[in-house]
Amino acid sequence: MKQVLIKTFWFILRHFENGQQDYAYKPMNRIILLVVGILFCALAITSLLFSFGAEGYGFLIPVIVFFVVGLVCLIVASLGSDQAVAKIWGNR
Repeated sequence: MKQVLIKTFWFILRHFENGQQDYAYKPMNRIILLVVGILFCALAITSLLFSFGAEGYGFLIPVIVFFVVGLVCLIVASLGSDQAVAKIWGNR
């Protein structure tokens, strides 16, 4: 099942897994990335719930941005390699 999901989200994972440079990976980075992804998705859902009474569609911009950032964090944290997780944190 994991291989199917990796093939489904290849267009996101390829940005973080390309290259052969050295990387500094800590196992805690993956856990923190999962938590950040969950928080961003929760923020998107909360923003959507509180903005139903708004006129126009301008409220969708932060909802979409928060959801996309959260989804990318969740995908990289759960399906990405150690190099992808290290690259999202900045390879220090």
